Amino acid sequence: AQLHDLSEHAAIDATFYDRSPASRHYCQRISYRVQKLKVTKLVDTASQAVLDVHCSTNREGSDADLAEQIARRNAGDLRSLAADKGYDKKSLREGLRDLGIRPLIKHRIFAPYDHAHNARIDDNRYNQRSMTETVNSAVKRSLGFAVRARSWFREFREIALMCMVYNIKRFVKQ
Repeated sequence: AQLHDLSEHAAIDATFYDRSPASRHYCQRISYRVQKLKVTKLVDTASQAVLDVHCSTNREGSDADLAEQIARRNAGDLRSLAADKGYDKKSLREGLRDLGIRPLIKHRIFAPYDHAHNARIDDNRYNQRSMTETVNSAVKRSLGFAVRARSWFREFREIALMCMVYNIKRFVKQ
């Protein structure tokens, strides 16, 4: 990501990668039950470079808690963070503001004042959150939608290498 000219605006989104199928005997022998790997990527909206990656096999907890952890790791480089309504959580917004990052997350409509909150969001910056979906799609199309490694650390390393290769390919095209 350091090869790119980075803006201070990023977007975050999660996607799932399949684990490549192993033999039934192998899966029973090592208790290999999780079939999907949840990958959350932080993407620079201007250069479409992947700034940070987080992998998880469990589906417990919310995406908002994970987003705050990722934002905390990159707090010095960010001015705003865009996300979809799946990341709508008051504690995430407050945590981002404490870090000096402007949250660009639409509120779910529960009360009339939520419309007012959504009207104050800069639409041009908020609409850049689709860049994460573009990056997720491009990585999956060009480098594969499944990981082949069997151990957790190697699966994470494979995802990280996919993102590094994607960043290098983007840099070479520019």
